[in-house]
Amino acid sequence: MEIPLLVTDFLSRAAALYPEKVAIIDGEQRLTYAEFERRSKRLAQALVHAGVEKGDRVCILSPNSHFFLESFYGVSQIGAVLVPLNYRLVAGDHEYIINHAGVKVLLVDQDYVEMIDAIREALGSVTTWVVAQEDQEAPAGWVNWERWIAGAPDRALPDPGLRETDLVSINYTSGTTARPKGVMLSHRNCYLNAYNLTVHLGVCHDDVALWTLPMFHCNGWGGVYALTGLGATHVVLRSVDAQAIFGLIEGHGVTFACMAPTVLNTILEYSGRDRHTITTRPRFVVAGAPPPAAFIERLEKELGWDFIEIYGLTETSPLLTVTPVDHLTRREDYGRRSRAGIPVTGVALKVCDEQGIPVSQDDRAIGEVCARSNVIFEGYWKQPQATAEALRDGWFHTGDLATWDASGSINIVDRKKDVIISGGENISSPELEAVLYEHPSVLECAVIGVPDARWGETPKALVVRRQGGEASEAELITFCRERLAHFKCPTSVAFLEALPRTATGKLQKFKLREQYWESQSKRVN
Repeated sequence: MEIPLLVTDFLSRAAALYPEKVAIIDGEQRLTYAEFERRSKRLAQALVHAGVEKGDRVCILSPNSHFFLESFYGVSQIGAVLVPLNYRLVAGDHEYIINHAGVKVLLVDQDYVEMIDAIREALGSVTTWVVAQEDQEAPAGWVNWERWIAGAPDRALPDPGLRETDLVSINYTSGTTARPKGVMLSHRNCYLNAYNLTVHLGVCHDDVALWTLPMFHCNGWGGVYALTGLGATHVVLRSVDAQAIFGLIEGHGVTFACMAPTVLNTILEYSGRDRHTITTRPRFVVAGAPPPAAFIERLEKELGWDFIEIYGLTETSPLLTVTPVDHLTRREDYGRRSRAGIPVTGVALKVCDEQGIPVSQDDRAIGEVCARSNVIFEGYWKQPQATAEALRDGWFHTGDLATWDASGSINIVDRKKDVIISGGENISSPELEAVLYEHPSVLECAVIGVPDARWGETPKALVVRRQGGEASEAELITFCRERLAHFKCPTSVAFLEALPRTATGKLQKFKLREQYWESQSKRVN
């Protein structure tokens, strides 16, 4: 008999084997695995009572919380599809995503109720509005999560007849185009990714994992499932703060964390770290724009903690590669350890030219990273053309440019789609450029990513003013921040006489990058 791979297996296992073990630490809240499972079952029952059926979409907008963790399992139990929202987006982005996904039930943290209420009339598909808060009076038009699930039974619902190719979630990218794309992830995708997280990052029963990574990020990179399935303890961090991070590591004996480079930098720059007594040796997993080799060296030499670099995309569930310390990479080779690394189990990779032919594995020739695996997504929600462009000839085309060496280790050097990764968030250059073009002083503009000690990478706007235009750097930055989520906005602006273009008028961003690096070199010299 064929038994499908379903993500609900992970919580079922932990609750059966470790019912009294602490599963979640969220502020003063403590939940055992038995309680975690009971609350997830009550959520599932409440959703069914609200009319949610298999395949319906349920959205959650929240920082990290025990509510968020419960939503992953409660929604999946009934075969519904979770749509996790990036809380850093602006109301217009949320409106687009909720409507595009056709969301039926909206689960919203209390801090974001006001934002959603401002667009409420535009959200025609939503029938139920639930506020994630402890047992307080809900705002008008909302139902309190705790009271909503309190009357629901904690027993399992009938088997919805799920297949492993059915969807677990639709995770919207933060924008490789002007509009986010909904990445459809299946039970099989997430299940196998969780296995790879366990195998390659050493997740185990005794781990105490600190959630510095937002849970909306590709289902927490698989930690939602892998950590739960092994019976590890989830320590929730609502927002990134260096003192809080060190306090939680010290107080709970944290052994594992996934994060963006910006969080790693926050940890390294924390001046009060000597006030904390850390008795564990945490493993820090980092992805996004590769951190400087100096960051890795400082983490391991100054703090005595371990560093692991990985690479992946939302479309790949996300883990594609890892850079382990092994016979290919020495611990002291910090430069190599900042590479994307070698494929994880079950992932085939190649670096190809525009004709789809693998480039030389000499670590010099540049091509696009292409992947084939059971962790590759099912496609983009309601965007068949974008799906066909990404999934070609049996391979997923990442849009990332890299070199690779004889061992198969890849090194990301650029992004074909000009996506800037800042603090772990994808920023679309065209989206930002479109906003700049709305300013009356801007004749032409281009946005590139430049290195940043805190964020790993940050947007820099290069602007040609209109004749008579007098817009300043500060004015253009403010203009953008009034129209976009702040993390998408430029942190610096340079004014040019003209932008480099080809004979046919195409913008040559690589020349702008070269000019930037030349200016930096002259400044140093």
